[in-house]
Amino acid sequence: MKNKIEVPKIHLDLLNDEPVNAFESREEIQDRLIENITIENNEAQKISLDRVIVRNATIKESALEQIECSDVIFERCDFSNVNFSGSYFQRTEFRNCKLIGTDFADSRIQNTRFLDCLGDYTNFRFSKFKQVSFEDCSLISSDYYAAAFQKLYLNRCNIDQANLAQVKLNGIDLSDCQFDSLTVNIEDLYGCKIAAHQAAAFMGLLGLVID
Repeated sequence: MKNKIEVPKIHLDLLNDEPVNAFESREEIQDRLIENITIENNEAQKISLDRVIVRNATIKESALEQIECSDVIFERCDFSNVNFSGSYFQRTEFRNCKLIGTDFADSRIQNTRFLDCLGDYTNFRFSKFKQVSFEDCSLISSDYYAAAFQKLYLNRCNIDQANLAQVKLNGIDLSDCQFDSLTVNIEDLYGCKIAAHQAAAFMGLLGLVID
């Protein structure tokens, strides 16, 4: 995969590991290692994470809207059903994270990688992607309605039943992905790359019947 995704810029020798029990609105967290925590029923807005590693964290029944992440690594975290809507991610990596039903709607996501993540039913509606890669992820029934893709890379991902309606797919390569069906608009498929064996999934959009 050829891309120019920038990696998080974190100086490991500068990190401190002060414990975190909950996040507070408008809190600014810098140069921190946060690990082995469980947070429940946490509602906060406009948290800022800068040069932070979050490892082995579980967040339950929480809304952390409009979070801003720059140079952040999330590793082996469970953010299932967490509300991150309206957030900003720059030079961020999600490594082996559980993101089932996580809400990233209306977010800006740049220079970000999702690696070995379980992201079924994830909501990315109206989000803007620029220099973003999903690698070896399960994204079954994920929702990208009216999202904007600019240099988005999908490698060895399962995107079966994903909603790509109102998404311009010109320049997007789906040939390495696994899917039986997708929700797409026929006019948005121009310039999308697929493998020969995937063509049958789009025949119905053309009104064709395969015998």
